[in-house]
Amino acid sequence: MLEEIKTVAIKTPQRIAEISWFNDIIGGDTEYLGVLDGNRRSSFEHCKNITLKAESLGYSKILLPSAYTVGQDVLTFASGVAPFTSKINILAAIRTGELHPPMLARALASLDHMLQGRLTINIINSDLPGLREDPALRYLRCAETIEVLKQAWTQDHINFKGELYQFNMPADPVKPYQQNGGPLLYFGGTSEGAREVCAKYCDTFLMWPETEESMYETMQDMSKRAAAYGRKIDFGLRIHVIVRETESEAKAQAKKLLSHFNEQRAAEIRARGEDSRSLGVIRQDEMRKHADEEGYIEPHLWTTIGKVFSGCGGGLVGDPDQIVNKLNRYMDMGIRSFIFSGFPLMEESEIFAKYLLSRLPNASLSELHGRIPAATPITPLTTAILQ
Repeated sequence: MLEEIKTVAIKTPQRIAEISWFNDIIGGDTEYLGVLDGNRRSSFEHCKNITLKAESLGYSKILLPSAYTVGQDVLTFASGVAPFTSKINILAAIRTGELHPPMLARALASLDHMLQGRLTINIINSDLPGLREDPALRYLRCAETIEVLKQAWTQDHINFKGELYQFNMPADPVKPYQQNGGPLLYFGGTSEGAREVCAKYCDTFLMWPETEESMYETMQDMSKRAAAYGRKIDFGLRIHVIVRETESEAKAQAKKLLSHFNEQRAAEIRARGEDSRSLGVIRQDEMRKHADEEGYIEPHLWTTIGKVFSGCGGGLVGDPDQIVNKLNRYMDMGIRSFIFSGFPLMEESEIFAKYLLSRLPNASLSELHGRIPAATPITPLTTAILQ
């Protein structure tokens, strides 16, 4: 199967992708897995510093995740940190249904202007805080919200008649900074309904780590679904990473992360996530059941992180050459965007940059899609990422 991946997967003349970092504004930055770290709690100052460190190191984007029970509000934090930034793109997670769609369109357009186009949206489709909703309702609300956003950003008038929302109103107040459609929409979700929403409306399908074979099957499925709507989509991977000068040092660091691990406490932390019962999380749990005694499901893919975090449950562990080789395999499959993280976030962003960032050609999908002017000249080689 893996040889088939190498021969039929999407190719570009040069392996190139968008390299981004993670900012845990929802509270989880720590030195040891399963330990709530009071020195790294989710505060504006701490998370601002993570953002500015990622910008200074050269990451393309930084993801601001969304939650309710812990941490900070995404739009409020993004608006507050925007004036401190000058280059990094903010990937803001937005749960549809929390804000009235025209007001959401206006809020995102305002933020887009504050960032001068350095805004990307990660559409979240999970239950609203405190509710357990019918999945069909969530998918319908998500789809209708996206349609309203697109009309508000690209038309002079919002004229929408859906099952949940009906609008006939001017769109003048909500034009974003970015042209050609407004901010790119990233989307993650494993269920049938989620896949259909992404295939029809969004630009990049975000995955959590699974085996290469499993991810490739998902990518094939999503490409076919998008093609049925006359569209093409990019693929992204949200994944943790532990890189050190040698493989033994990287594995030692993984063991250090577990040195204060308590199964019961970790389960309590994990359960705080609103997505802790989603199909994607269930798939992460199933993957972990098939890992070896050290938690590896395939070379360098470590699954034990999923015992603490209800979302992304896997990480790459190895020396720089091993990690680059693994990322090259992912890029040969067609993955064009990576969102990395490590524990603790600030320190690991520096280690990743030291060993890997200069070895990974880094191109913003927002620039390559023509939403904002490119910071550096775009060549035919780099535009091949969109083919």
